[in-house]
Amino acid sequence: MTTQTTPAEQASDAAAARSERPARPARAARPNGQWKIDGKTPLNHNEEFKQESDSLAVRERIENIYAHEGFDSIPGDDLHGRFRWWGLYTQRKPGIDGGRTATLEPHELEDRYFMLRVRTDGQALDANALRVLGEISADFARGSADITDRQNIQYHWIEVESMPEIWRRLDAVNLETTTACGDSPRPFLGSPVAGVAADEILDPTPVILEIKKRYIGDPDLANLPRKFKTAITGHPSLDVVHEINDISLVGVRHPELGAGFDLWVGGGLSTNPRLGERLGVFVTAEQAPDVWHGVVQIFRDYGYRRLRNKARLKFLLKDWGTEKFREVLQSEYLGYELPDGPAPAPATRPGDHVGVHEQKDGRFYVGAAPVVGRVGGGTLTGLADLVEKVGAEAARLTAHQKVVILGVPADRVDELVEGLEPLGLTARPSLFRRSTIACTGIEYCKLAIVETKDTAARVIGELEDRLGDVEARLGRPISLNVNGCPNSCARIQTADIGLKGQIITVDGEQVPGFQVHLGGGLVEKGRDTAELGRTVRGLKVPSTDLADYVERVVRRYESDRDGTETFAQWAHRADEEALQ
Repeated sequence: MTTQTTPAEQASDAAAARSERPARPARAARPNGQWKIDGKTPLNHNEEFKQESDSLAVRERIENIYAHEGFDSIPGDDLHGRFRWWGLYTQRKPGIDGGRTATLEPHELEDRYFMLRVRTDGQALDANALRVLGEISADFARGSADITDRQNIQYHWIEVESMPEIWRRLDAVNLETTTACGDSPRPFLGSPVAGVAADEILDPTPVILEIKKRYIGDPDLANLPRKFKTAITGHPSLDVVHEINDISLVGVRHPELGAGFDLWVGGGLSTNPRLGERLGVFVTAEQAPDVWHGVVQIFRDYGYRRLRNKARLKFLLKDWGTEKFREVLQSEYLGYELPDGPAPAPATRPGDHVGVHEQKDGRFYVGAAPVVGRVGGGTLTGLADLVEKVGAEAARLTAHQKVVILGVPADRVDELVEGLEPLGLTARPSLFRRSTIACTGIEYCKLAIVETKDTAARVIGELEDRLGDVEARLGRPISLNVNGCPNSCARIQTADIGLKGQIITVDGEQVPGFQVHLGGGLVEKGRDTAELGRTVRGLKVPSTDLADYVERVVRRYESDRDGTETFAQWAHRADEEALQ
């Protein structure tokens, strides 16, 4: 979710965006709010409230005031602004249809309950941590809990009165909500198999822990232009969707310097998708925290703050280019030059880690799929019990809304796999259950236009019945990403089939539907380059017809493909008629 703006603000931003005439390196004709160029004078209300009070300080007010005096005691800038720095957004009031999302003010859309994100940052969750997460769901969130594609646990129905106890429980198992949202360093993506995979290039866990120790919760980094997303992996499956983060550190082997990281910057999706770019440098594990800090400081000091829709690092990178970005990083923030380095090798296998895999210590890790990330209703506490029962070590979440159980003894693997099924998890999912993700949607999100989670679950069930024969012949997943609005929390532009929610007109009646993007994808096994999907012109699919459409386009792909041609390759060359 992002900060809701009114139609008037959107119109103003659009007009301002049309009038921008950036001129670098000199000052722009109209200031962009770059601190090192234009000074720190706030140019909009978001910048004003961030300078008025340290956003991180709102936790003390939540614990000492709002949790005792209730929802009505919360002032607007805390409720709609600073609460985000501790992972809290007001959720959508039930019963408001998607056609009214863009016309109502935030206070008209919001309920008196909160969505809460808990960051895991690639952390291994032992049975105690899993149990605490499950108990929070049962005690405070009406049984809700989702695995997001940022490796968070996301709850709903949270009351402000419950937050002190929730934080107390999370603190006890080394989990936190610090800067889980807001204009800040958001939760990190880390390899789910860090430290255990036999084919790992290097274990990124010490790097993630060191960055968190030094910088998460640092007031100097609590006022960024907008969100800042991080991904760090040392696994050759490239399992952290590195191309769409503000900064990614990807494991590589330098011919002289050994194992380290390749540095990527400036990725992001939403309504202006842009894939990240390599700076071409090699970063050692020891240098990685300083390099991360340098990149986030560039964003803080040079990022555009005047317009919210231009305030991501990708816009700065587009204007600067990689050569200037590298030079500024080295000269202004590091004080030394980084050596040139190699690009990551092609992915060796799927990065969702679903299935049974042997670890380097002879034990096993098992990747399991819920349905589009839903793990409420006792799934987390049940998984904690199962982990203890079979003597497994822990579990990690993935960037694909999956869970990976680590350290399973060889003689207990079958017991674990069978025990996952009653919990709504499976290590043997259908291709569509494995490859479908969905955002929160209109059920809880104030920005959403259509329902997503239940829609995706229904479509998966129908496709399993209809396309079981095709699955066996294709032999590889076709990714299906379902999003409730244009903001692409579910990465619609990087899916084989990406679905963007909107209200469409069918036979004169407005109904929930989706715009279709086809042929997107990130680097993975069998795909050596990332590419954004193509929009199928004029194609709008009603929500009720999604399964029909997916079946139709998949069968057309099967009949038209050239040999081993992937769905994405076919979708980019096919004519419009074939994609209808």
